[in-house]
Amino acid sequence: MHNIEAIDKLLITELGAAATYRQMFEAFRKDGNFTEMAPLIAIYRGHKNAISDLQAQIRELGGKPADHSGVWQAWVKRVQGANRLTTQAALDILQQGEKHAAECYLQVLRNAELPLSIRCLIEWKLLLIQISHTRILDRLVPADIG
Repeated sequence: MHNIEAIDKLLITELGAAATYRQMFEAFRKDGNFTEMAPLIAIYRGHKNAISDLQAQIRELGGKPADHSGVWQAWVKRVQGANRLTTQAALDILQQGEKHAAECYLQVLRNAELPLSIRCLIEWKLLLIQISHTRILDRLVPADIG
């Protein structure tokens, strides 16, 4: 049961990430800003694939996957609450969320009782994809000068 809860938390994180990206796409479309959309669409698809993988793992363990996006909810609210979110601010929010999500994966991997199949899925697929998301956003978000 503990493993199902841990995987479910990751699923909630992924659901929130997908919701946040959908919200960003809306903001970018309204502003006519399509420059950053291509890499962000690829990241969004990565989150959708992770959702499918995690849902399958939860079902395989006999659980019922979550259907809400709790962990990223703060990021979603920041996006919804901004009247005119600049591209830079939107990318900063996504970058913060991706780093948080990677930390969530690392935290689950600290569980010594995690089944090997789930550990492999996280270590060899989901975490690597998550790290690639962060690297893509690192290239899109200029480092602070100062």
